[in-house]
Amino acid sequence: MNSLVTLLLYILGGAALGSLMLVTGIPAGPLLGSILGAGLLSISGQLEIANWPLGTKTVLGIGIGTVIGTGINRETLGELQSLWKPALVITFTLLIAGILVGLLISRFLGVEKIVALLGAAPGGTIGMSLVGAEFGVGAAVAALHAVRLITVLFLIPTIVKFLAQEGSIAINK
Repeated sequence: MNSLVTLLLYILGGAALGSLMLVTGIPAGPLLGSILGAGLLSISGQLEIANWPLGTKTVLGIGIGTVIGTGINRETLGELQSLWKPALVITFTLLIAGILVGLLISRFLGVEKIVALLGAAPGGTIGMSLVGAEFGVGAAVAALHAVRLITVLFLIPTIVKFLAQEGSIAINK
């Protein structure tokens, strides 16, 4: 099959399930749905592995970064004045936890150390997969991060809603 047609089918599969998830009300539903839609197509074995044109992931990464960046404004910077300490604590705690979990996974579950460390590292699927690709383990790292991302996208919103109902946290809308 033509690689352009294959890519179009993956895009349509991701867009279809992403659009369907939009109506579910699940936070980040479109992102989760598109990951699942394209992933299920890939797992099915009915399509060849997608070969994205050179620079596509970079352009998409720039686009996603731009969307996130436009959410940073003076109010955000004002919030950082009071949140910089928690931000540092969270960052270093996640880094240390990621390293420890990666080493434990490598030792006790027999996963290659580089895969375990990059797979357990806090970070986005795309970024860590690209780092993994530089070490020749991109697909394995992407798989670990995809499972993590899908799990987090399903569980955290549910936990937040539960805690809000219990009165443990307040949700500002």
